[in-house]
Amino acid sequence: MVQTNSKGQLVIIGGAEDKEGDCQILRDFVRRAGGTKAYIVIMTAATELPREVGENYIRVFERLGAENARIIDTETREDASSSTALEAISKATGIFFTGGDQARITNILKGTEIDTAIHQRFSEGIVVAGTSAGAAVMPDVMIVEGDSETHPRIETVEMGPGLGFLPGVVIDQHFSQRGRLGRLISALILQPAVLGFGIDENTAMVVTDSQVEIIGAGAVTIVDESEATYNNMGEILKDESLAICGAKLHILPHGFKFDLKSRQPILNNGSVANVSVAVA
Repeated sequence: MVQTNSKGQLVIIGGAEDKEGDCQILRDFVRRAGGTKAYIVIMTAATELPREVGENYIRVFERLGAENARIIDTETREDASSSTALEAISKATGIFFTGGDQARITNILKGTEIDTAIHQRFSEGIVVAGTSAGAAVMPDVMIVEGDSETHPRIETVEMGPGLGFLPGVVIDQHFSQRGRLGRLISALILQPAVLGFGIDENTAMVVTDSQVEIIGAGAVTIVDESEATYNNMGEILKDESLAICGAKLHILPHGFKFDLKSRQPILNNGSVANVSVAVA
């Protein structure tokens, strides 16, 4: 079940977001984090180039007008109890997880003082964002790695613990660009989760309370298996193909919304869409 009772907002980005032009997604994040009064902490645990990646985001956030942007570089779990880092998180109005390797984020941060502090601040209402690997860690169970451009199979995807900002879903990124529908469906069945979100590059889903808003150049693909009539998970061997019948598929571009409680798309004119395509 999707849990949506946290006070904070999530900006979950499919990767490769614009950093040079209008920066629509990062601009939206800065605005939600307080605009010209924003204090943004950049978490670089996912990347092996923390200074280079972090300073690139500092330049973007400062150009957009954020009052303060700083890097928290955690190379080891010991770094995740730094008093300097914890003080920065206590002041933050926005937390931003960069891309890289999502397993590095959870291996270094999950269960640490920094992890606890970020969740506490999120419950108090700040904005937490993540791109690429930083998006993958948002659920309680995440896609660690897996094959792209393939049909669904058990061996297609490896799952592991995420950071749990949006429990009960599965999230994949670089979605249409890397042909990841097969691995998202595989993850949904293995999880199991009711909803799977595949986010295109330079596209984001913004989660506020129980509503998702799509922003950016691409689309978010949503697979809803809550009313699925059949899957063959209990009947196949590891290298055999998965089947799922009766699941719903929604593809939502910029301006569309999705209600997590009713599991219904909301059109850009504000009406609820009741018709969806079935994946068989």
